[in-house]
Amino acid sequence: MAFCVRLLEWIFFFYFFTHIPITLAIDLQALLPQWVYPSSLQDLLKWYATQFKDPMMLDPPAWFKSYIFCEALLQLPFFPVAAYAFYKGNCQWIRTPAIVYSTHVATTLVSILAHILFNDFSTSVYPGPSTMSQRLSLVALYAPYLLIPVMLLLAMLFSVKYNPVEEKKKKK
Repeated sequence: MAFCVRLLEWIFFFYFFTHIPITLAIDLQALLPQWVYPSSLQDLLKWYATQFKDPMMLDPPAWFKSYIFCEALLQLPFFPVAAYAFYKGNCQWIRTPAIVYSTHVATTLVSILAHILFNDFSTSVYPGPSTMSQRLSLVALYAPYLLIPVMLLLAMLFSVKYNPVEEKKKKK
């Protein structure tokens, strides 16, 4: 059991650690002026958006910009803290912030995935997914950002290591 918990901690560490450069180099381009980013990163974003038919990154709707704003303001400062906690392991103080983070991200991802699956992208400035196969490919790219926070939430709620209530139940 301890091995499984430690494996989850390593997954969470990797998720938060890699999320820092992804947010800074890619996601924030939806908010910040183009001159902030070198042309190589702008080209990377354009390649991604074209290859995977993700118009939200090149022409983000206002609601999507609000999610990126929350990512920049609330989540980005949390990423190194969470990466440290899960790298070190056995940091029970991360429980409450991880619950807040994971519920926030899971909630936002549900609306993003619904938008990808059910929105009519024919009016988008940039081409969005037009077939179910393209929609599912884009969903597959966003899915880890739902699945890992849900795993994190469940671990924080039900793991004996992070939930003192569960630990007391097990001792009885």
